[in-house]
Amino acid sequence: MGRICFTLQVRTGRLAEYRHRHAAVWPEMLAALRAAGWQDYSLFLRDDGLLVGYFVTDDLDAAVAAMERTEVNARWQAEMAPFFVDLPDGRPDRGFLVLDEVFHLEDQWEGRA
Repeated sequence: MGRICFTLQVRTGRLAEYRHRHAAVWPEMLAALRAAGWQDYSLFLRDDGLLVGYFVTDDLDAAVAAMERTEVNARWQAEMAPFFVDLPDGRPDRGFLVLDEVFHLEDQWEGRA
């Protein structure tokens, strides 16, 4: 399993609405994410608009490609795009910046056994 962390930048004037939209994500979007292999998915939002996402998947490219094939993802991305700044291709799912993991507690402990 791979742990994926990414960032995006939400427009500060739209933070409240962004939070509201994520309080009740469409059930078909939730089902699509699960079917595509997105597990333990969380989003964290700072007051300056920095969005940090985290999820676990067996294969990042396969998980993104599986979502790309769904109609619900196309609708969701179109609705979410105006919330973000600096999106290449105008889509949040193509514009997130994946961060390199530099520390994980369990990995450190396992190495000491």
